[in-house]
Amino acid sequence: MRRLLVLCPFPENVAAGQRLKYEQYFDDWRRDGYIIDVAPYMDRAMWDVIYTRGNMLAKAAGVVRGHFRRLWALRRIRRYDLVYAFMWVTPLGTTLFERLTAAMARRLIFDVEDNVILDTLSGNHGRVNPITRFLRGTAKSRHLIRTADHVVTSSPALNDLCLAINEKRACTYISSSVDTDRFVPVEHPGEGPVTIGWTGTFSTRIYLDLLRSVFQTLAKTRDFKLRVIGNFDYALPGVDLEVIRWTVEREVADLQGIDIGVYPLPVDEWVTGKSGLKAIQYMAFGIPTVATNVGTTPLIIRDGENGLLVRTEGEWLEALTKLIDDPGLRRRLGEQARRDAVAKYSTKAIAAEYRQVLASVMGR
Repeated sequence: MRRLLVLCPFPENVAAGQRLKYEQYFDDWRRDGYIIDVAPYMDRAMWDVIYTRGNMLAKAAGVVRGHFRRLWALRRIRRYDLVYAFMWVTPLGTTLFERLTAAMARRLIFDVEDNVILDTLSGNHGRVNPITRFLRGTAKSRHLIRTADHVVTSSPALNDLCLAINEKRACTYISSSVDTDRFVPVEHPGEGPVTIGWTGTFSTRIYLDLLRSVFQTLAKTRDFKLRVIGNFDYALPGVDLEVIRWTVEREVADLQGIDIGVYPLPVDEWVTGKSGLKAIQYMAFGIPTVATNVGTTPLIIRDGENGLLVRTEGEWLEALTKLIDDPGLRRRLGEQARRDAVAKYSTKAIAAEYRQVLASVMGR
């Protein structure tokens, strides 16, 4: 049996970047002979306040607790055959904790979250939410990319960037994935207005905001409900809006209630690091997706076959109107999206790629 230590920002089973990335493969790794210990920087108390306004004392206390947990993990790090680090070791300060981790770990895999390192490498902090920037660090990620025995990335563009930095030139792009045995389509009754849906967090609501005027204009000519699933409050005058607080218990049922999924992104170089996770989630449920034609998205969505790709506000309005008016088109695109999700982006399809990375680092 081999011992594996996971150093991650968030508690298990709460953050999509962890849940729908490496966390869902823990059981597969255990079957492959690993004993896994997970060491999150945040505890649940910090997680409950980190995306809220204010609560600075509670957040500061969480940082102190997080650093003590990291010191404790570093004391034990030599006991492990492999360390798997996600995003960073600590969110604040110098690269000290990252340097200690890289120096003390027998073997190190660094998993880069989709948009974090592009932001770090480009120095493009202008659009980043201050809370998100608090969680990212700068030179920290670069040091781990450079020194890791292997880097796991979640977009081809990000993989190319990391290959240019990693000393061993050992980087692998692994797509985001979902459990398609759990994320399954359901038949919709066909009564009432069509539900357009978006899911995300406080830090990604800036992307939802890109469609505010689109939804308000669409509401003047079409009857639809907008379902927002997240961890924040939202208001949109003139639109029939339903805001749902995300919970792991309701995640599947809440997404199954969507007829059309939207995945808006700004059109610029920065988003080439995005993994397309939202689109993959919708596809698994057989939900036709309208997405911005940028970055990794056109590698996942084929326009007119398993979803619709758009750029301008006019194209967004045209695509959403077409899908609202044509249930047959929604069904056709959704059925193909489901087939693609199972074949290309399911945990069953992706599991072997993670095992191969682990095996290469362990010398097997």
